[in-house]
Amino acid sequence: MPPEAPRAELRPCDVLSPHGPRRDPYYWLRDDARQDPDVLAYLDAENAYRTALLAHLRPLEDALFAEFVGRLRQDDVSVPVRDRGYWYFRRFEAGREYPRYLRRADRPQAPEELLLDASAEASGRDYYEIGSLDVSPDNRVLAVTEDTLGRRQFTIRFNDLGGGASYPERIENVEPEVAWAGDSETVLYVAKDPQTLLGYRVMRHRLGSPAADDRIVYEESDPSFYVGVERSKSGRFLFIALQSTVASEYRYARADDPELRFAVAVPRERDHVYQLEDVGERFVIRTNHEAPNFRIVSAPLSAPDDRAAWVDEIAHRADVWVAGFEVFRDFLAVAERGDGVRKLRVRAWDGSRHVVLDADEPAYAMMFGANEEPDSTTLRYVYSSLSTPETTYDYDMSSGARVLLKREPVEGGYDPALYATELLFAPARDGARVPVSIAYRRDTPRDGTAPLYQYGYGAYGISQDATFRSTVVSLLDRGFVYAIAHVRGGQELGRAWYDGGRLLAKRNTFTDFLEVTRFLVRERYADPARVCAAGGSAGGLLVGVLAGLAAADYRALVAHVPFVDIVTTMLDESIPLTTNEYDEWGNPADPRIYEYLLSYSPYDNVTARDYPAMLVTAGLHDSQVQYWEPAKWVARLRATRTNRQALVLHTNFDAGHGGRSGRFRRYRETAEEYSFLLDQLGRAEPPPPAGGLS
Repeated sequence: MPPEAPRAELRPCDVLSPHGPRRDPYYWLRDDARQDPDVLAYLDAENAYRTALLAHLRPLEDALFAEFVGRLRQDDVSVPVRDRGYWYFRRFEAGREYPRYLRRADRPQAPEELLLDASAEASGRDYYEIGSLDVSPDNRVLAVTEDTLGRRQFTIRFNDLGGGASYPERIENVEPEVAWAGDSETVLYVAKDPQTLLGYRVMRHRLGSPAADDRIVYEESDPSFYVGVERSKSGRFLFIALQSTVASEYRYARADDPELRFAVAVPRERDHVYQLEDVGERFVIRTNHEAPNFRIVSAPLSAPDDRAAWVDEIAHRADVWVAGFEVFRDFLAVAERGDGVRKLRVRAWDGSRHVVLDADEPAYAMMFGANEEPDSTTLRYVYSSLSTPETTYDYDMSSGARVLLKREPVEGGYDPALYATELLFAPARDGARVPVSIAYRRDTPRDGTAPLYQYGYGAYGISQDATFRSTVVSLLDRGFVYAIAHVRGGQELGRAWYDGGRLLAKRNTFTDFLEVTRFLVRERYADPARVCAAGGSAGGLLVGVLAGLAAADYRALVAHVPFVDIVTTMLDESIPLTTNEYDEWGNPADPRIYEYLLSYSPYDNVTARDYPAMLVTAGLHDSQVQYWEPAKWVARLRATRTNRQALVLHTNFDAGHGGRSGRFRRYRETAEEYSFLLDQLGRAEPPPPAGGLS
């Protein structure tokens, strides 16, 4: 007999808004301090229920975990990256969750130098994440930012790489990035508001001094902007980068200026988004000024805001989105997207060479690797597809010669030739063509009998690249078709694709995903009775909407840290990230936005109907989607739905938005997800030998 599911108490509370109150019987599950005994008891009860209900799946979960770990080369070394006379790399050792970070001077027989042993630092901690490792310009001091809770509240500390005593100061509650000034004694960082966790203040720290003595360099007054600091690739400038959904502003100072006097590059204005870098005697700017899909221009160092002096380096194109760039002394490298695929372009500044790096597979992604040295004629880039593991190349931008440096090893006899990838286009309800990247074993029948795992995100302009995940092989070897639906809200097809999936067009994200599912079923890639879908965060919102919008189309759903109580959150400016996201979701102070958000909010649209089987996750310390959103949603689903399909909530008490830290612990979470889905879809048998499916 199955265990009895917990039931959260009903404690009606009126959530206020400019448009009248909403009755919320589970609002009491919000505890900002995360110490309320009733709340913790309820979350514990849900975890205990999950453990009992899924106890029969533990052997399958263990088998999956063993498969994942079996594909991992445990004693692995990254490709070294050269920077200022040193080669930097990291090494994993068998059985250890975290790597050792090392360097070696660029001279014969130079010994390895240990920068940081992350496993040692993580010892005794439930969570450990490195935000950044930044070595001072004189190569003498390492700045480390660390999060030991999972709430993205990083701490800065400094290590003397010459073997001296570590510096005593600790700087708490900061963003993960730092920027060294040219004197190797001064560091810029971004302090966070303790309530909203919004980074808003750029601070100047003097190495070896108390954090209480740090001075404010800049303070952002507009809470819709994110604040970052960075050092330009040349090392000549420090940047304060200010970014909102629809506007940017960069401030720059000479890194060797003792006063660090910052000037505005291009003053902010709504609907102008740009990024800044320098090379030679000019700034290089990626901008959407008069270019919805962005272009790249150069501008004089003396007047970056003089748009009459801008010179097109990469012109705007309506069919290609310029996603990013890298500058070198003699070359410009550009990341671009066309037809949903991420490619790279290389152009000599003098026009003598202009090529696009291509590939043989239909669905893939090319991404910049680490390119630290501006005088290099070599571009480091990474290639991957749904069937090709991450592969690192050095490309000679002068000759066009390419050198394979490393293909990430996949142990256990993985053979990419056994798998096929495709890029399809599914018709949306309004006639748009939605890109779909899919993978499957070549011997999987194309007769409408295969189970389908479909993934989506669709928010913030974040594109979901068709890259390799070794864990997915366990699904493919069990006969699954794996699909990524590149729905509106991402930027796979340019800025218009993003704008078509936000604010009052957000419903396109949900219907695009649904129409992809129906297309794959119609084209006989998938069995309509064995379709599952998954997404996290904003992708969890997508899954939450589908649970009510199209329950009959999905056998099982997985919603990781889902953003499902969107109206309540967007009404509350004290919650981290709310004010940054008005241009993404809308400000519910506007009655049109309020009604639109209410129309699709999963929490507000739970009704007495049947729902698919669902696995829902939360992180107690999550700063991006607060744990109470999934907790309240599951509580309301339990009390309201009309069927008894599996509904489980797993709250991780030792993690935040990204789940548990460490390479093995994360595999355990994926094994839990896959075992749940395999059980629901009836594909729990182990994978066949490499020669074919049984």
